[in-house]
Amino acid sequence: MSVGFFQILLIALIVLLLFGSGRIKNLMSELGEGIRAFRKGADSNDKKKKKK
Repeated sequence: MSVGFFQILLIALIVLLLFGSGRIKNLMSELGEGIRAFRKGADSNDKKKKKK
């Protein structure tokens, strides 16, 4: 069983109706910041290991 385009569209529409566009925008922004912080931390950790 595969998920089709219309099922994904329906789920996205339901999520949009439940949470609203403003809350989803904030959630995605925070998710992006978290990913950037994780990458920055991982990069700095790699640089520390290379110096040793």
